[in-house]
Amino acid sequence: MKLVIVDGYALNPGDLSWSALEALGEVMYYDRTAKSEIVARAADAEAILTNKVALDRQTLEQLPELKYIGVTATGYNIIDVDYARQRGIVVTNVPGYSTPSVAQLTFALLLEHCHHVQQHSDSVLEGNWSRSPDFSFWDYPLVELSGKKLGIIGFGDIGQQVADIAAAFGMSILAHSRTQTDQSHRKNFRWVELDELLEQADVVSLHCPLTPQTQGMINRVALAKMKPTAFLVNTSRGPLIVEEDLAAALNGGQIAGAGLDVLSTEPPASGNPLFAAKNCFITPHIGWATQEARARLMDQVVANLKDYLAGNPSNIVNK
Repeated sequence: MKLVIVDGYALNPGDLSWSALEALGEVMYYDRTAKSEIVARAADAEAILTNKVALDRQTLEQLPELKYIGVTATGYNIIDVDYARQRGIVVTNVPGYSTPSVAQLTFALLLEHCHHVQQHSDSVLEGNWSRSPDFSFWDYPLVELSGKKLGIIGFGDIGQQVADIAAAFGMSILAHSRTQTDQSHRKNFRWVELDELLEQADVVSLHCPLTPQTQGMINRVALAKMKPTAFLVNTSRGPLIVEEDLAAALNGGQIAGAGLDVLSTEPPASGNPLFAAKNCFITPHIGWATQEARARLMDQVVANLKDYLAGNPSNIVNK
C-alpha cells in the first residue's frame, strides 16, 4: 500500500514518530501540499492522510487508485464525502482526541480575562510595581468565577468537560444543545433555550460544530442579548461568530471581552477587525496542539488505518 501524507507538519512538526505508519506500507511525507500539487503527489496512492488539505470531487476524480482517506482531525468538511461514498472511498476521522486540551485552553482564555496575567506581568517588568507606593496594585478589574454563570453552547465531550472544570471553580452551568442528555448528576445545572443563555450567562463558551444552522449564530442580534459584563469564549469554529459584529460589540462596550482560539479564515488576513478590538485575546488555533493531544491523534490515525487494512474500518464518516 502506498500512503501519502499531504500536510503532516501540523500533526508532527518533529516531536512525534511516523514509524507506526511506515510499518504499514510505503509512506510519502510532505509538510504541506498546495492544491495544484495534490494529484501529482498522490496519483497512484491507495491512501491519503490529510489535516486541512481539501479533497474535493474534481481532485478525487483524478485519483483513480484512492481507496482510503484518513482525516487527521475531527472535522471532515474538507472532504467531498458524498462523492467519496459513491466511489467506495472510505473516509475516517479522529473524534475526541483533544478534549482535555481544548477544555484547558477554554479556561486559559477565561482566566486571562479574569486576572490579565500577561498584562500585569508586563506592567511589573516595566517597573510599575517597583515604583508603586503600595504592596499591591492592579491595572485592570479582577474577576472571581465562583458564583458566576457559565453558558455552554454545545454540550458534547468538550462542553461537558468544560462544565466539570467550571463546577470546580464554583460556577453554575446553563447549557444549550441540539440534544439534551441526562445530566442529573450535576449540581447547579440547567438546560435552557439559547436566548435565556445569552441573557443570563456571565461567560458564554462555544463548543458546537459548524453547520448551516450554527454559522454566524453569534451576530449583532445575539451579542445585543448578552450582559455588558459578559465574556465570550470560542475554542470551536471561527465561523460561528460574525467577526465584524463582535468587534463592534467589543469596541462599543456591549460585552466585556472575548477569548478566541479560532477565526473565520485561518491563517487570518492582517486586517481582521478583531485584531484592533478592545479586550480581545486571540490564540492561533492551538487548543488541539498539545503534544499529549497530538500523540493521541497519531495513535488513532494509525489505528484507523490498521482497521481499514484489516477489512474492518472504524471511525467512518461517510457510511
